[in-house]
Amino acid sequence: MSAQDYGQLTALFPDEVVTHSYVQDIALPGVDGAPSAGTLALITLDNGLDHRRPNTLGPNTLVEFGTVLETQRGRAARGEIKGVAVIGKPYFLAAGADLSAVKGLKDREAGLHMARLGHDVYSTLNELGVPSFVFINGLALGGGLEIALNANYRTVSTGAGALALPEAFLGLVPGWGGVYLLPRLIGPANAVQVMIENALSNNRTLSGAAAFKLGIADALFEPADFLEQSVAWAARVLAGTETPGRPNAVPEPLSEENSTTWDAAVERAKKFVEAKTSNAAPAPAKVIELLEKGRNWTKEESFDAENEALAELMLTPQFKDTVYAFLDLVQKRGKQPAGAPDAKLARPVTKVGVVGAGLMAGQFALLFARQLKVPVVMTDIDQARVDKGVAYVHGEVEKLLAKGRISQDAANRTKALVTGSVSKEAFADADFVIEAVFEELNVKKAVFAEVEAIVSPECILATNTSSLSVTAMAADLLHPERVVGFHFFNPVALMPLLEIVRAPKTDDAVLATAFATAKALRKTAVLVKDAAAFVVNRVLLRLMAEVSKAFDEGTDAHTADNALRPMGLPMTPFNLLAMVGLPVAQHVTESMHAAFGDRIAVSANIQALIDGGKKGLWELSEDGTRHIPEETLALLSFGSNPATAEELLRRTQDALAEEIGLMLAEGVVAGPEDIDLCMILGAGWPMHLGGITPYLDRVGASERVNGRHFHTA
Repeated sequence: MSAQDYGQLTALFPDEVVTHSYVQDIALPGVDGAPSAGTLALITLDNGLDHRRPNTLGPNTLVEFGTVLETQRGRAARGEIKGVAVIGKPYFLAAGADLSAVKGLKDREAGLHMARLGHDVYSTLNELGVPSFVFINGLALGGGLEIALNANYRTVSTGAGALALPEAFLGLVPGWGGVYLLPRLIGPANAVQVMIENALSNNRTLSGAAAFKLGIADALFEPADFLEQSVAWAARVLAGTETPGRPNAVPEPLSEENSTTWDAAVERAKKFVEAKTSNAAPAPAKVIELLEKGRNWTKEESFDAENEALAELMLTPQFKDTVYAFLDLVQKRGKQPAGAPDAKLARPVTKVGVVGAGLMAGQFALLFARQLKVPVVMTDIDQARVDKGVAYVHGEVEKLLAKGRISQDAANRTKALVTGSVSKEAFADADFVIEAVFEELNVKKAVFAEVEAIVSPECILATNTSSLSVTAMAADLLHPERVVGFHFFNPVALMPLLEIVRAPKTDDAVLATAFATAKALRKTAVLVKDAAAFVVNRVLLRLMAEVSKAFDEGTDAHTADNALRPMGLPMTPFNLLAMVGLPVAQHVTESMHAAFGDRIAVSANIQALIDGGKKGLWELSEDGTRHIPEETLALLSFGSNPATAEELLRRTQDALAEEIGLMLAEGVVAGPEDIDLCMILGAGWPMHLGGITPYLDRVGASERVNGRHFHTA
């Protein structure tokens, strides 16, 4: 690689924060009593920023890294070194390509140059003339993990908590060798898990232990002496006394059995992408195409195809939209919530109370105990319910232990933190009490009145209500300023969003504590005004109401349930209703109808299904297709005004534009970006659509309904 070859590209990024490549020579320890086996050149990647800012890989960074590798190749040829290893600064190997740099590429040629640069640099790791190692000491995402994949050997730390190839999620492909190298290293089925299933499941990452188990790394060491252990392991490999097993690796040429396995993995990926995105996103399809065609390609052929795919995808509207959604919203606005008070006002939370011991309460208790590491006490109306709730938490901890997600010590400590009581007197010394009782205003008011009589004046009372008025809930309390909405999404452990609801009398210290607690729980919090259904449920219920209304008016079920597929939503409306539970969905819809009138109509057919004891509209046939049973159909009645799929899609787009316009006019959130963030993190709105408000701008709904766009060009 020549730096001059990429001079035009690097000149486009004068403000890049460069991750430098620092070289240090390390004497390899002797093996089996032998003297030192020579010198290992250790390259440390470090951008010089604090421990919260990961290394990133822009063009100038890659050119410097490539130049340093070329120097080591020369040293290897002269016999000065026996191997080369790469490690990152503390907590990070690298977070992949700098998205802010990539989104600035304006033409296909620049994108192609960026793709080729990564391949040219990384390929050098396999062409040094001596073995290459990567010591994965921390976060390794995208191009960061691909550095490791291109080396000959890899170690990983048990403290490395985020390893992934998230490109399909971000609108790209793992374009610096990942699509070719990963399935051959860990098998195609495991590669599909990492590149497709994890990426499209809220960008799920692997722990160091999980990566080792899959075969991404050859050795696993503890953080305390990770570098020393990795160097000693490298010495054994170089001496020939250590040989990685790699049981999941796929040898070439592919056997007939491996070809069949490869085909099965591709089909699994296609079905997963179709279910998750309705095939509306180009990037996952391109990853699958490269995986499928690349089965019989050479490495060079696959790398050329990756380059072309990256150059193509970097210029798509979907990639630009994804960068807005991921970088501007999730990474930036999500970490600096609009309207949040000064964090210095937050009070410490040293004990948490949970009112209720049902499933949702158990999820709360587990989350608070695991993340805050403070005592959590659950209460309910009788001992049997309390015991069942505590037993649920302990059972979930045991599951985490069995999966290797937590240590035995962590499991013991977490279980010890969660206790139960039939008396709310157990909340006397709590700093934060959250209710998880039936969604009925009078029930919640009674609970808060009882709790307020026990806790200190500073104790925060949080409600997980999804649609009720927080203001009304606090109205009769002596200290209404202590009440705050703290609305989780189900499943609590997995869904990243928290809607924090400020009632008119909620004070800043309470609000600041709520935001600090959300951050400690590793949730993204958005401040919302106390208005019926807040953000996510209000938008979703307006959407559901349009579909249900069309169904009641005579639109056939398949058309009604599939008309919104161009939106790429993770679930069809009727499947979502069944998952939430028809009675729960109908109860919330009735509350919304009371608040907003005919904009959110109550479906007669949904009520008929509930009255008939049905849990959903669809049933699966033996061949896996969906149908409505005759006995279910007999419960329903329809009008004579059916809509086409195109008409229902446009009608729903306009309804959403109207509802969001009203929400912004009411000041429910600070801006359209907050609605976008809520829908991405709370409803699975597709990243490739860039947020619901830019989508409504693009399809013309915001202009049709409101006379203007939500975002200026």
